[in-house]
Amino acid sequence: MARSRSSSSIRWRYLNPAYYLKRPKRLALLFMAFVFVSFFVWDRQTLVREHEEELSKLKEEMERLQNELGELTNEGGVPVKKMNPTTKRIDLTKMDNLPTDPIEAQRREKVKDAMVHAWTSYEKYAWGHDELQPQSKNGVDSFGGLGATLIDSLDTLYIMGLDEQFQRAREWVANSLDFNKNYDASVFETTIRVVGGLISAYDLSGDNLFLEKAKDIADRLLPAWNTPSGIPYNIINLAHGNAHNPGWTGGDSILADSGTEQLEFIALSQRTGDLKYQQKVENVILELNKTFPADGLLPIYINPHRGTTSHSTITFGAMGDSFYEYLLKVWIQGNKTTEVKLYREMWETSMKGLLSLVRRTAPSSFTYISEKIGNSLIDKMDELACFAPGMIALGSSGYGPAESTKFLNLAEELAWTCYNFYQSTPTKLAGENYFFHSGQDMTVGTSWNILRPETVESLFYLWRLTGNKTYQEWGWNIFQAFEKNSRVEAGYVGLKDVNTGVKDNMMQSFFLAETLKYLYLLFSPPSVISLDEWVFNTEAHPIKIVSRLGVGETSKRQKQPTTNTRLRARREGRFGGT
Repeated sequence: MARSRSSSSIRWRYLNPAYYLKRPKRLALLFMAFVFVSFFVWDRQTLVREHEEELSKLKEEMERLQNELGELTNEGGVPVKKMNPTTKRIDLTKMDNLPTDPIEAQRREKVKDAMVHAWTSYEKYAWGHDELQPQSKNGVDSFGGLGATLIDSLDTLYIMGLDEQFQRAREWVANSLDFNKNYDASVFETTIRVVGGLISAYDLSGDNLFLEKAKDIADRLLPAWNTPSGIPYNIINLAHGNAHNPGWTGGDSILADSGTEQLEFIALSQRTGDLKYQQKVENVILELNKTFPADGLLPIYINPHRGTTSHSTITFGAMGDSFYEYLLKVWIQGNKTTEVKLYREMWETSMKGLLSLVRRTAPSSFTYISEKIGNSLIDKMDELACFAPGMIALGSSGYGPAESTKFLNLAEELAWTCYNFYQSTPTKLAGENYFFHSGQDMTVGTSWNILRPETVESLFYLWRLTGNKTYQEWGWNIFQAFEKNSRVEAGYVGLKDVNTGVKDNMMQSFFLAETLKYLYLLFSPPSVISLDEWVFNTEAHPIKIVSRLGVGETSKRQKQPTTNTRLRARREGRFGGT
């Protein structure tokens, strides 16, 4: 027992500081041991931290290389673009660190407030329906019950940073959106609103739900292209796949309805790696190019069996407009590469034709785009044609200096006319179309206003491309006119007559998708949805620009010539073309 106590005392003395104070050598050794252990632990922690940082960098680099590989992996000329699901949204909605004019910021918030008012009203009275009737406070299914306003609004909500509203809409898409409906849908309207809206939501958020839904509805639309010429029928039953054209066209397909699916379906092929979507829509361009006229102007009716045009109106307004828009925008979507060069060539041909339709009024010299039947010009311009100033401005940079200046000047002249469509009425809102008479400038024709976006769309492009704040002022004046005349307790409505201000009972889905989005971006920094990175479809849904490989760079497994090769070949007389 005594030895046990002595042994214990010996062990504990090493813990007494006095022991080391009497023995300086041992104190020095203890201090050195302490320093060594501390350094070892610190070094290990540093190595672990550096290792974690290196792993994080490697992960980011791997994701970047996977995206680049996706762009380079080609299936018949279509890069497989897998969008990163961790898309950063700081460039879209967080503008705290971006230089901004206080007036612009204030106006942007006012537009955002308008969106909140419109969306909240839709949520309260028409949730899941296609459109809201604000006066009677109920929903209607104008497009077969596909939730058109909801899908049309997804990207607007995202861009404006309305996260809670976006998430509620996302849950509805996940749990309630069903395309298996016995409904005869417009291929055009369903493509630009639903397919375009879902692809845009996917590109912005990286959420695969939206891409899967886009594939579902696109697959239901595809049988519309199963015609002898490849020119699609414009109506299809979503459940059964039966396609036809409306009776009032005499069996013909409509130009805009048949030539305004390229952006969406090419984007879908790029993101899924499945060529079938792109092939269907690009075959339309191949077919139209067989007989593409020297002035690039096509009548609005096309025979889907023969692929030839019928004697009908030539217009940049209703039923013609977006065909020309998509010639330019597919070129932009393809990053202006050789693969899409012919789209640009066809568009420039059409712009030569447009110049032949340009006229000016007296006494005020308003510039407008007339319509044409046969060899006769009609002095009429739709408000729908007011997309043209923005389109022309967007395409002007692809010309040489002299032509670029000429077309940009034309765009600005046309925008002034479109702005005066608004300023010339008592309500300061534009009618549906205008007629021009010698000595009388312009008079409103069809006098309703249904909240259309085309003029503010062009003001957005002109402000982005010129930096001229005048276009912001014009846009603000138009927004104030909507606030004064169209805002009601449960949303926004159109006017039955822009002269009297009598209201209708419909909040069009494109008011949220286009009009308010373009107004919001008109007062946002240019880096928010940069035109260098995004291209807008005709429903104002931004789609990410993805390069397409040039001629001769296609996959060895793809034996058919690329679209650009075939288009050029037909122009040169090969492949049986003219």
